[in-house]
Order: sequence, then structure tokens, then C-alpha cells
Amino acid sequence: MDIFKPIELFADLATYGWFNISPHSYWGDTVHFFVYDTIKIGILLILINYVMAITRYYFPMEKTRDILAKRRWYGLDYVFAALLGVVTPFCSCSSIPLFIGFLGAGIPLGVTFAFLISSPLINESSLYLFPAMFGMKVTLLYNFIGIVVAVVGGMVIQKLNIEKYVRPELLKIKSRGAVELDYGGVPLSLKQKVIHFWGDGMEITKQIFPYMVLGVGVGAFIHGFVPRIFVEQYFSEKTWWSIPLVTLLGTPFYANSVSVIPIMEAMVGKGVPLGTALTFMTSIVTISIPEALILNKVMRWQLLGLFFGITIIGIMLMGYLFNAIL
Repeated sequence: MDIFKPIELFADLATYGWFNISPHSYWGDTVHFFVYDTIKIGILLILINYVMAITRYYFPMEKTRDILAKRRWYGLDYVFAALLGVVTPFCSCSSIPLFIGFLGAGIPLGVTFAFLISSPLINESSLYLFPAMFGMKVTLLYNFIGIVVAVVGGMVIQKLNIEKYVRPELLKIKSRGAVELDYGGVPLSLKQKVIHFWGDGMEITKQIFPYMVLGVGVGAFIHGFVPRIFVEQYFSEKTWWSIPLVTLLGTPFYANSVSVIPIMEAMVGKGVPLGTALTFMTSIVTISIPEALILNKVMRWQLLGLFFGITIIGIMLMGYLFNAIL
């Protein structure tokens, strides 16, 4: 069951009915993509920020930070975050609200990045579509490498101690006691809690939403007007330069893995090596211009560049490995 089906039907109505744009045309694909993703990501943004506002109020933040930051987890906290990314059906932009919520809850930066990398890279589509298209061996190897990339990427970012490059306004966390002081030092009524949760969640939502709309707009234009078919024609051989080049070519696109996997299957069917096709797919679903525009509001360019650099290196290593062994 597709919970976003009503949004897709509304996008159909708005694009092909109200705006009277022809289906499967350049403008039709662009406008439909923009309407659908703006509404979908906007709703996710509001809901996740509201839930995280409730979490910030009730959750023992200081204790959680102490547990995650001071105890020896031997990397399991990064694995848990990466596995959470596997079960969340988000594209690269849709996972950002939850990423912000984790940061706001005081979860260590590297752990949150493990989630941000794995969420679009490994998800339910790679679990149930890959076996039928590419076999169980490719499925298991792809998901294993994807989790390793997310975990290692998160660990590297954590080791560098670069929390100073996160926008500080997003990390202003009020404890339950501090909130109650704002209301006269007494426990909040249900109505006051609902008002507080909404205001707290909307404060972050309003900061991110304009950048989200801008990012989706760029992604919609690329989705509608930039052709992909030429990629199939020029990457049919295992050359050393094909992996970095196809990564750069895939980065400007913006889509989720469900929509890209059929393209990847077609590329493999036309003779493109599996590693090269996988690199193209993972660069599309994991890194994108829209994602960079939204994340720019969350972090400074130094951290943004590091995140993209680590992710791109991981994607290319995955491509080289698949080309070497398959």
C-alpha cells in the first residue's frame, strides 16, 4: 500500500487537469514532480519535526547523550543508525527532517550521518526488487557494502570533531524543566503541550521549508528536462574513468531508488557493467543538488563538502568492487 498515493493523485489532477499539461511531456514531468515532492516532503517535514518536538520534551536528552557519547558501543550505534535508514522509505531530501530531529535530540553527529547516508542508499526497494532483477548475491553484497559505507562515513565524521559546522540555531534544545519555567514553573496542561510542540516543530520547519521548495524545484527541472539515455550509450566498458564520470553524471539527478532501479536494469541489459550501473543509481539516490541546497541550511559548507566527499568516495569504491568481482 502506497501511503503517498493520494498525493500522487492530487499531483495528477493539478498537473494534467488544472494546469492542462500533457502527460509524459518535459513540462508535465517537471510540474508533476514538483507538486508531488513539495507536498510529500512538506508533510514529512511537519510531522517529523512535531514528533521530534514531543521527543525533546519527554526524552532524557542529557542521559542519552552520555550513553551514546561516553559508553563503548564498538560501532554498534552507527550500525543501528544505518539499519534505521534501511527501513525508512525516504529519498535523500525526505530523510533530512529526521536527520535534523536526531541532531536536535542530541544524538552524536557521526551517528546521525550514518543514518543520512544509509536512508536513501539502502532501503526497502533494494531488498525486494534487487533479488528478482540481479539475484540474491548482488542484493546481499550491495546492502552489506552500503551499510559499511554509511557506518564508516559516520565514524570518520565523528572522529573529526566538526560539530562547530552545524548551524547552531537547529540545536537549541530546551529540557522539560526549562519549558515549564516559561509557563510559570508548573506542569503544562495538555493544551499547552500541544501548543508548545507545534511551535517548537514549526520553528525548524519554517527555517528549512524555503530551501526544501528550492531544492525540489531544481530536482523537478532536472527530472523533467535532463535526458538519461546517453549514459547507456557511453559506459558499456569497464574503464577506470567510467566510475568517477558516471558518479558526476548521476549527481545532478534527483529521484528515489524505486524509479531509478528500472533504468539501472535497462543499462545492464544494454551491456553497461553492473558496478558502473550501480554507481549511477547510488549517486542519483544518495547525493543530489536539491539535497545540497536543503542541507546548506542545516550545516556549513565545510561539513557539507565533507559529507558529499565521503559519500562519493564510498559510492565509487562500491562501483569498482562490483566491476572487479562480477
